[in-house]
Amino acid sequence: MNAIWFLFLLSLHFGAFQIGYGRNVSSRPAVVNIGAMFMLNSTIGKVAKIAIDEAIKDVNSNLSILQGTKLAVTMQNSNCSGFVGMVEAMRYMETDVVTIIGPQCSVVAHVISHVANELQVPLLSFAATDPTLTSLQFPFFVRTTQSDLYQMTAVAEIVDYYGWKEVIAIFTDDDGGRNGVSALGDKLAERRCRISYKAGIRPGAAANDSVIMDTLVNVALMQSRIVVLHVNSIIGFKIFSVAKYLGMMGNGYVWIAADWLSSFLDSNSPLPSETMDTMQGVLTLRQHTPDSDRKRAFLARYNKITGGSPGLNSYGLYAYDSVWLLAHALDAFFNQGGVISFSNDTRIRSVAGSTLHLDAMSIFDDGTLLLNNILQSNFIGLTGRLKFSSERSLILPAYDIINVIGTGFRRVGYWSNYSGLSTVAPETLYTKPPNRSSASQHLYSVIWPGETLSKPRGWVFPNNGKQLRIGVPDRFSYREFVSRVSGTDTFKGFCIDVFTAALNLLPYAVPYKFIPFGNGHENPSYTELVNKITTGVFDAVVGDIAIVTNRTKVVDFTQPYVSSGLVIVALFKKQNTGAWAFLRPFSARMWIVTGSFFLVVGIVVWILEHRINDDFRGPPKHQVITILWFSFSTLFFAHRENTMSTLGRLVLIIWLFVVLIINSSYTASLTSILTVQQLSSPIKGIESLIHSDDPIGYQVGSFAEHYLSEELNISRSRLVALGSPEAYASALKLGPGRGGVAAVVDERPYIELFLSRQCSFRIVGQEFTKSGWGFAFPRDSPLAIDMSTAILALAENGDLQRIHDKWLMQSPCSLDSTEIESDQLHLSSFWGLFLICGIACFVALLVYFLQLLRRLHSVPPSESSSVGGSSRSGRIQRFLSLMDEKEDQSKSGQKKRKVEKSLSENDRDDELGMKAKRKETTTSNSFTGHS
Repeated sequence: MNAIWFLFLLSLHFGAFQIGYGRNVSSRPAVVNIGAMFMLNSTIGKVAKIAIDEAIKDVNSNLSILQGTKLAVTMQNSNCSGFVGMVEAMRYMETDVVTIIGPQCSVVAHVISHVANELQVPLLSFAATDPTLTSLQFPFFVRTTQSDLYQMTAVAEIVDYYGWKEVIAIFTDDDGGRNGVSALGDKLAERRCRISYKAGIRPGAAANDSVIMDTLVNVALMQSRIVVLHVNSIIGFKIFSVAKYLGMMGNGYVWIAADWLSSFLDSNSPLPSETMDTMQGVLTLRQHTPDSDRKRAFLARYNKITGGSPGLNSYGLYAYDSVWLLAHALDAFFNQGGVISFSNDTRIRSVAGSTLHLDAMSIFDDGTLLLNNILQSNFIGLTGRLKFSSERSLILPAYDIINVIGTGFRRVGYWSNYSGLSTVAPETLYTKPPNRSSASQHLYSVIWPGETLSKPRGWVFPNNGKQLRIGVPDRFSYREFVSRVSGTDTFKGFCIDVFTAALNLLPYAVPYKFIPFGNGHENPSYTELVNKITTGVFDAVVGDIAIVTNRTKVVDFTQPYVSSGLVIVALFKKQNTGAWAFLRPFSARMWIVTGSFFLVVGIVVWILEHRINDDFRGPPKHQVITILWFSFSTLFFAHRENTMSTLGRLVLIIWLFVVLIINSSYTASLTSILTVQQLSSPIKGIESLIHSDDPIGYQVGSFAEHYLSEELNISRSRLVALGSPEAYASALKLGPGRGGVAAVVDERPYIELFLSRQCSFRIVGQEFTKSGWGFAFPRDSPLAIDMSTAILALAENGDLQRIHDKWLMQSPCSLDSTEIESDQLHLSSFWGLFLICGIACFVALLVYFLQLLRRLHSVPPSESSSVGGSSRSGRIQRFLSLMDEKEDQSKSGQKKRKVEKSLSENDRDDELGMKAKRKETTTSNSFTGHS
């Protein structure tokens, strides 16, 4: 504060007087002077005066708190004026006050906090809620109520709870109003909401009906219908009255008033019916104070004193507790040896010859000690526990949420910084772990303006005669999606029909006009088109707009109405199958494994059969040939060797099943190669395209250029811009060696339309990005949400498909435009069959050798002793000789059966011959007789 300011103030009120200074030698004086500063004729001031007087009486009558020391309070009326507040604060210096309870208004608090800092006198404000009165700038300012930072957090959570995105803030244009709305903007931004319009109203008598009328007319022209009212009660009721007159208290509007309204209702109920009619359906907040016996007893005493008028409000309770807070702090102050004493401020000197005795201003010597004891207080008051956090704010802030209905109001829920919105009292939730999940946020039903229970949408189109400016790309190619009607600003196409169909499903009218973007001779840059929304050129963008990452960072998209993604299209030429085409059905590994299994199965069957089956016996050379012949002849089911053992037949049956599957698959694949699949391309997918050095085509204006160069690190020198489907075809047919391209990368809808007319090209590989097309709107636009809902409805009722068929119906040629896959059969498709066959061979061999071992052990010792003795080698020789005998017997039996079979067949032939001869003779005789 500069010297001129001090000189002027002191000259008005002090004149020439001197104040003697002394130091009270007693650590507990008989009387401690305190000040109280608020607006005596206001709703809060009237209640606070009574509450402070009663608190002083209670403290002075309680000998246990200050042990005989009395509090003497001097009240001053600041009238919420910064100038008057400064003067009244300086007058307190005459009485050597140690603390000032107040001020009530944030404007006054900002001014006199400088004096408090200089003179080290704590300020205990029960009503100044400006969140910028921080401890860093004003260390001697102590807020004994809740900051507007928490109240605005509660408002922001209510807005977010109902799904609204934009609000209008009407506020008193002073320190408290501006800073409260600034805090609201910050809290809304944390929830992706915002203040779309701020309307400041000059405080005082200047806020007449005409000023308020002009303000509300501007508000009515805005899009948002959520109005947050952060003013004083005088201006607030004027606003409600004018809003009622303008029809702004009806359906569609939402009014959220700060706690000024609840304080007025608590202190002045019942209000006249005409006043209540102007604010039906309004939501307001009230500082939450837990119910208790002490609170009820004080309320009864208060009503006995006042007769119920004015009624007690929450600010009166905080004023009462502020006195007790000071009393507890003074008691601790005296217990620590604190002394009430003052000293000169050496930095302030009286000017020579001046009648302003500036040296009369003194510093409270132990003011810092008293301040520390205030901040360390911890006791239960009428408002609950009074304890300060590390940020010097009261702990556990909470608010009641009130809905004005009929001739009164009702509570629809609570908000607390601990658990957010709830229908359960905060003190109950404090005993449980905090839960801020969206599922735990609840409020009772609200009766909104217009006496409706339906939640208002919260916004309308601005009633200012403006239409939505919708940017539309003026394309050169693929005009089936979007095309401008020649000579007009109207558009047609698939995307336009989807947009208009979705608009028709909205429950409200949307005035709009299409604005072309581009020259119509080449496709415009879609990224630049989308960025026009952020600069305010367009209110929305409609067209074939791909939803990609860099665009979603700046705008909001609707639900995709077309699935899309980048694909590769290339030229396919007829290929010669070649002399070795018969090898192509199987991969190299498949050929190796199949051939190996032919040999393995042949060897296994030979092991199981060669001792009992003459077909598998003979010289070694003959047996090798038999194995090879038998194994490979099973491929055509042409094997002549019979299997006699059960195990051999089991292995052969399983192997023949495997051969059947392999043979059928080979035949089908080879047939496809020789008859159907006659096209080829060197490009097999995005990987082969990246690793080649061939040029790549892309559509002008598409995001494909950015994706290929930035995401896939393909050199821009390889990228070739193409402007039309005809350019695609020409470049692909020329090829990379003659000035063309090896492939074209573009979005699937364009490529499908291109392939419906060009049958020489195919999609190569898989779609390597996933995205869609949507309509773009500004961030947090409510219209984007409603349009998304409408697009989903179009998809569900089939209209979206009908619009697609109308514009993009594909010709039969497009049915061939499927991705080309590998035409080889791989081992992975048959490993199960080979596994089964391998297990069968292993089990058969295992059983066979176990049988041999069992027979070996079953040879009697007497038989083995005659051949080689009883040694192990003798037993083995005996076993082998017995096996040979059995095999010889089996062989003799086989030969005998063959001879018998041959003789029987000869006898049967002789008998048939005799019968035929007799028949011939009979026939000849008959013929001769007839002749």
